[in-house]
Amino acid sequence: MKFAVNTLAFCVAALLALGLVMLYSASMTQVGARYLMMQSIWCVLGLAACVIAAALDYRLLKKLAWPLFGLAVILLVAVMFTEPIKGARRWFVLYGFSFQPSELGKIALIIVLAWYGERYQRQMGTWVRGIVWPGLLILPVLLLIFMEPDRGTTILLAAVSATMLLISGVQWKYFVPPIVVGLLALGISLWHDPMRIKRIFAWLFLEEHKEGVGYQAYQAMLALGAGGLTGLGLGNGRQKRGFVPEQHTDFIFSIIGEELGLIATLLIVVAFVVIVICGIYIARNARDTFGLLLGSGITFLIGLQAFINIGVVTSALPNKGLPLPFISYGGSNLLMMLACVGLLFSIARRARAPEIKPVNPFASDELPAPQPT
Repeated sequence: MKFAVNTLAFCVAALLALGLVMLYSASMTQVGARYLMMQSIWCVLGLAACVIAAALDYRLLKKLAWPLFGLAVILLVAVMFTEPIKGARRWFVLYGFSFQPSELGKIALIIVLAWYGERYQRQMGTWVRGIVWPGLLILPVLLLIFMEPDRGTTILLAAVSATMLLISGVQWKYFVPPIVVGLLALGISLWHDPMRIKRIFAWLFLEEHKEGVGYQAYQAMLALGAGGLTGLGLGNGRQKRGFVPEQHTDFIFSIIGEELGLIATLLIVVAFVVIVICGIYIARNARDTFGLLLGSGITFLIGLQAFINIGVVTSALPNKGLPLPFISYGGSNLLMMLACVGLLFSIARRARAPEIKPVNPFASDELPAPQPT
């Protein structure tokens, strides 16, 4: 367990350090050190949240599950009445700081599902307890995030919730029909959403849309290709000079590929894979079912978000608008991600003790002498 915790801490620290360096490099030609200073403030707050979460007993969250869930739903409703930013109502802005309530909604939903999964673990194999009641918890959060609109976070959170339900014991015969209905509903909504359907066609036929909707993805591919194996050198990237939109947030991975090369991007992928492996190991060795589900939900949240972001930047997936954990610019996401890592540390601190087999003090270490035949 100690090795898993140390490895997890090392990977997160390395990604944080790389993120701060690359954030300054990606934005220095436009806003100087402004983004770096803002991200540093959020990083300090996030590290404080990580330390507090690691020091506290994660089982205290059982008592806070419903208050946190209620607060998240209230904030998700309240953000619908704010002024839209870039065509979406996702942020509360106050004194230059912005906060996305969907980030709180992610962890709040994971906590309440972990509480529910432990409380009704013997009944999760039934239709009502395994699908209907958890669905009534999941749907309000997903619908509110969907209406912001934020399709990427909706898909991410739906996938994490489904994974937690499977781990908690939901049977496949009950699990598959709601998933099929959800995918059909998502497909219909995308078909009637002109902007999203254009993104999908731009993803399928990137060359034909490289001057329009696919411009961002095409420029990101150029940046990754220009970097080659070792990159152009830190600070020497050209695509960040107005060619790649959102180069400091959703598409910072392309700037890393251009300046530091394929080796650095592969190391980032390896770091996230190691984080997922460590998270799964910690969750499997949790003291109780709540810790198992909480650790699993957090691990898949981090891993799937990284997978989607890297997939979008490399054009393996359509544009979803999700930040790269620990690296992309975004204070509320960084704060919640570090708090989640602290919860993994808390689960690891209180993990099951390794089983020690009793030793017979009267047993001899020597092999018995062969008997004459």
